[in-house]
Amino acid sequence: MQLLIAVINQEEKLEDVLAGFLEIGVTGATVLHSEGMGRLLASEVPIFAGLAALQRRTRPRNQTLFAVIDDPRKVDAAMDLLNEVLGDLDQPGTGIAFTIPVTRVVGLKPEMSDG
Repeated sequence: MQLLIAVINQEEKLEDVLAGFLEIGVTGATVLHSEGMGRLLASEVPIFAGLAALQRRTRPRNQTLFAVIDDPRKVDAAMDLLNEVLGDLDQPGTGIAFTIPVTRVVGLKPEMSDG
């Protein structure tokens, strides 16, 4: 079981990501509005006002997606989907995605396609 975390820098692509997740059988995720560190520091902390140049390079808001996925094939499919929809995640400004192992979870319903 893996926790997939994806920071999506292009808010307009979130619906495509979620629709794609449904198509591959990932039927549950949590989405949070998020903001990058550079933008937050440059706008909220006066001592870091020099980061204004960094602020211009970052997006005003991001969406951070969390999904606990039990099937390794679905994890691979979800990562492939993120690269397809968001563009090459190795390129700056597209977002980031990673997984971490989950050893224990409570309150998680089985995927709809799993019965």
